[in-house]
Amino acid sequence: MTRPLSLDLRERVVASVLAGESCRSVAQRFNIAVSSVVKWSQRQRATGSAAPGKMGGHRKPVLDPHRAFIVERITQMPHLTLHGLKAELAARGINVSHNTVWLFLRREGLRFKKNTVRP
Repeated sequence: MTRPLSLDLRERVVASVLAGESCRSVAQRFNIAVSSVVKWSQRQRATGSAAPGKMGGHRKPVLDPHRAFIVERITQMPHLTLHGLKAELAARGINVSHNTVWLFLRREGLRFKKNTVRP
């Protein structure tokens, strides 16, 4: 992912627009996209600064608050499938994909096998 353009450039662009120059001429002069000039000007008006917003980051796992319920369901029904667990979560109002359930179980070390004892 690319880095945001410098704050110095953003401030010069916004200052030119505030001085009355059109967005297109400012974009041409600084060799940037017109949409960037417009967005930076809007950000300046909305927040008082043309500084870039936060990029990236880490999302907290969606199922962490529901760990107790998931552990309880796995211990009660060891034959429960990922899709079955996903359906039970959906019934509680937690809509996630089966991949999200699988990743949560894997990360927490809550693995369960349907065939624990093979003949």
